[in-house]
Amino acid sequence: MKPLMDKAQIKAIIPHREPMLLIDEVLELTEGKQIKTTFYLDPCRDFFKGHFPGEPVMPGVLTVESMAQTADVLLLSMPEYAGKIPLFIGIDQVKFKQKIQPGDKITIEAEISKVNAPKAVVTCRAVVFNHGEEAASGLVTLAMR
Repeated sequence: MKPLMDKAQIKAIIPHREPMLLIDEVLELTEGKQIKTTFYLDPCRDFFKGHFPGEPVMPGVLTVESMAQTADVLLLSMPEYAGKIPLFIGIDQVKFKQKIQPGDKITIEAEISKVNAPKAVVTCRAVVFNHGEEAASGLVTLAMR
């Protein structure tokens, strides 16, 4: 499947940069509704050296960050939020179901679940898939400033 956006196009939308940019491409995007992204876990990433030696796994906090960044692209692609800075203000109901290891390529899906338009606060439900199976899920809440 040819991506809708590559890393350069993603960088034109969200403020994140390496080494904290945790999505590589956008596969699907329905403006104001949902998105699907991917991220390849390069075995050379520094966090694998210490998390954990002998059995490296992607830290849960970075898994959640990849969910938030996917939601960022979804929201910042909307005209009312274009050019804003997405502030990560909350997580809820996060569950981890599967390890994400060096060399894995995860798929992240997010959809808008709640909008507080006057405050420009949006909650998205996000799910991370690894090898076609759910690896993590949760709600991420962002304030668009």
